[in-house]
Amino acid sequence: MSTNPIGIFDSGVGGTSIWKEIQLLLPNENSIYLADSRNAPYGPKGKNAIIDLCVKNTEYLLKLNCKLIVVACNTATTNAIDYLRQTYNIPFIGIEPAIKPAALQTKTNAVGILATEGTLSSELFSKTSNLFASHILVVEQNGNGIVELIESGKLYSPEMESLLHLYLEPMIKANIDYLVLGCTHYPYLIPLLTDILPNHVRIIDSGEAVAKQTKSILTQNNLLNQKIITTKHFFFTNGDPAILKSLLGQEHHVEPKQF
Repeated sequence: MSTNPIGIFDSGVGGTSIWKEIQLLLPNENSIYLADSRNAPYGPKGKNAIIDLCVKNTEYLLKLNCKLIVVACNTATTNAIDYLRQTYNIPFIGIEPAIKPAALQTKTNAVGILATEGTLSSELFSKTSNLFASHILVVEQNGNGIVELIESGKLYSPEMESLLHLYLEPMIKANIDYLVLGCTHYPYLIPLLTDILPNHVRIIDSGEAVAKQTKSILTQNNLLNQKIITTKHFFFTNGDPAILKSLLGQEHHVEPKQF
């Protein structure tokens, strides 16, 4: 069981930012990554549809004998992870925006959060925000259009630059000193964001924390791969394989699949 792969799924290619952090921390682990690009973004679809998509992805990964599943999508986590944990007898790692560290560390008492509609409107985000950030100004921004541009290979494009300027200006005016990224696609924006934001603004995403939590849960369940083997990583997408490959690097094979 310990040599079985870690399963990771996302509404597209963004969760590869999480996969990279997990591989960095756990280089002995095999993995299978599922990019549900055909259905990206999950945000506007509503809770029941999101749960259905997560069930489909989970069952696909279970057939491939995954020992743990990382829900590498903020919207999927906030809407579906409770259902998944109640339904399947396997550990699930979820992702939520890192509002807590930003709220605890801010000096200007203002933080920005760039996230999807599905995350910002979720109960989990609301609960976390009320718990840790009720005493500060939180400038929320729905990142409409960002996922679609990344999924269509337009990460570095004039359209993306225009959108980011539009979304960040109110945050800059509010004097934020932390920007929380609430979508696993968004770490790929960091070079663009740092060009637009003032130098004192720190950007926080959840990747490293998710990798640490994955290691912790594998350790608790005696599932860490202790064998020295050549690791295998499989990447499946129901979208354009070239876009996934462009984010992973040419050394990784991406297989088109219908799921």
